[in-house]
Amino acid sequence: MKNLLIITFFICAVISAQEKNKMITDQKAGKPMLIGACDRSAFADTSFSWWFNSGYDTYNADSLSLIELHDRLNGVEITIVMGSWCSDSRREVPRFFKILDKLNYDQKGLSLYCVDRDKKEPSGIVEKFSIKLVPTFIILRNKIELGRITESPEESLEKDLLKITGKQ
Repeated sequence: MKNLLIITFFICAVISAQEKNKMITDQKAGKPMLIGACDRSAFADTSFSWWFNSGYDTYNADSLSLIELHDRLNGVEITIVMGSWCSDSRREVPRFFKILDKLNYDQKGLSLYCVDRDKKEPSGIVEKFSIKLVPTFIILRNKIELGRITESPEESLEKDLLKITGKQ
């Protein structure tokens, strides 16, 4: 019985394990591209840090919107689907992380997936989100989608988040 439990645990661990921050070569550009499940540390690689750090450092978040937004993100889960090859993702994702940092958002509620130019990634998990454009920021509460910001915000990331989280 003990051996069966060990084998079952090992199989479950292997099945659920997914390599994070995986890089492949973008066939179109011949440069590194992130693919699959990622976390923020992926942007520390020099292939991505030049645009991430620049976008993060130069973005001035709207402090009034942040004050309103602060409590609205409690219990909210966020899924980001982006392409490290995409100029819109390179612009909006660092800004979004700056907003989350300013709000002291608990990043345990954050999932980040990087897709290829066909909007695919190895696990297939993003297919359930019907991604057409990147980046897409999906805002969920209790696993129910409240709304999304797709490609670029209508007003600003902060104001769009206020609209989305105001829908209760």
